[in-house]
Amino acid sequence: MTRIKVTYLEEIDTTSDTRSEITIEEGFAEIKMGGGWFLTISLATSEKYDNEYVEIAKERTGQKRGRFNLNPKYIRDLGETLIKFADANDL
Repeated sequence: MTRIKVTYLEEIDTTSDTRSEITIEEGFAEIKMGGGWFLTISLATSEKYDNEYVEIAKERTGQKRGRFNLNPKYIRDLGETLIKFADANDL
């Protein structure tokens, strides 16, 4: 497996100095939020059903505090909907 790691800073709010650090690897993405929290997105496989799914989790100190599993076929729709929501609400 080839691992690709890209780390960059993305400007969130153009009116302030707030920035978010985003790390993207093959099958994994991480957004560093404030207070030691991370939003992680990972591609996983169910051992019981042998299906792939995407896990979106909120982590702190390596422990997942909340997680949501999503069928991979809906990921693009989720991303596009989040962008439209942000645009409609000036976020």
